[in-house]
Amino acid sequence: MSEHALILIDFQNDYFEGGAFPLEKTDAAAANAAKLVDRFRKAGRPVIHVRHHSTEEDAAFFVPGTEGAEIRTSVAPAAGEPVVTKSNINAFLDTDLKALLDTRGIRHVTVVGAMSHMCVDAFVRAASDFGYGVTVAHDAVATRELAFAGRTVPAADVHAAFMSALAFAYAEVASTEDLLQR
Repeated sequence: MSEHALILIDFQNDYFEGGAFPLEKTDAAAANAAKLVDRFRKAGRPVIHVRHHSTEEDAAFFVPGTEGAEIRTSVAPAAGEPVVTKSNINAFLDTDLKALLDTRGIRHVTVVGAMSHMCVDAFVRAASDFGYGVTVAHDAVATRELAFAGRTVPAADVHAAFMSALAFAYAEVASTEDLLQR
């Protein structure tokens, strides 16, 4: 049994072009994530999927039962791979994710998915706080532009700010290629 798992966070159709809440470069992030999925599966390491289901009545995306809430086909779960459904930003909050990791003896996680500044950030910080070793494949994570104090922050800058903050104290942040070469 491997102590290292790959965690895919919110690679759902609404985050892709044509979805209800598209991000920038989601296709590229998913393509890199698919390479890691392939590597983990071939090595017999666990692959765990996390998806968000909105619970608000007026939710604009990730509405349960819609095509937009479905996990993207390119990184879809294989038979037997766990899927954790969350309704909060932090994938550990009100889910069985921690128990799933602990029961399987997972001590290290590699993280991919969306969004850099929300669910990926929350997961990485919580996982680190729980004592897991954490690696983020930065080019297998997507986000979007944000606005603050009358200023629009481009998606690339949002992503860089969050990856640099996570790399400072919470995780190893590396490219997919670097991780595949190990």
